[in-house]
Formats: sequence, structure tokens, C-alpha cells
Amino acid sequence: MIIVRITLNALLEKRTEIMQTLLSMIEPTENERGCLSCHGFRDIEDKNGFGLVAKWETRQDLVEHIMSDRFSVLLGTKSLLCEPPQIEIHTVSHSEGMEIVKAARGKRT
Repeated sequence: MIIVRITLNALLEKRTEIMQTLLSMIEPTENERGCLSCHGFRDIEDKNGFGLVAKWETRQDLVEHIMSDRFSVLLGTKSLLCEPPQIEIHTVSHSEGMEIVKAARGKRT
């Protein structure tokens, strides 16, 4: 699985446009081949901070998304930002969940 985290720091007067752009991308991205999920976020401590996290089945699925017009729209938001978008791409070979929390807490949760 590939996890992509994109962080955007909007100009004060461009927050609404960034939010609208992200909202317009979520559902269509989720419908792309290989997309497991796509979620938009707003930073609770910084009103100008926004994020997008998407999970992809394979690197090829992600590459196809990166080459898409939709991703170009995201890159095209640079004039609405205080700084270039920060993009992190993580390859995950193994995931765990609540079972680790329960084991660590002795099933107190």
C-alpha cells in the first residue's frame, strides 16, 4: 500500500478556494483505479492549513494519478499558497490496528 500525504498552507484570502479544490478532488480520486481512500483535512491549530491523504494499492496506480489532470489541478493551486505544497509518499508493507492497542493496554480499552 502507498500512502500519500499532501499539506497545503493557503494564503489567508484563498482558504475558501483551496477548500473547494480539495473537496472537488476527493470523490473523483476515490473512484480512480487503485485508490483505497482519499480524505481532506483542515488543520485545527492553523486555519490556513489543509491536507489530503490518499491510500493507493500500487505505485503504478499512484503514478497514473500523478499524471492525471486532477493532480495537475492540485499542483496548479500554488498561486493560492504561502509555500509550495509538501508531498510525502510512504510505502507500507504491513499495517496493524486496535489489536496492538488492546495488547499494550491489557485489554482495558
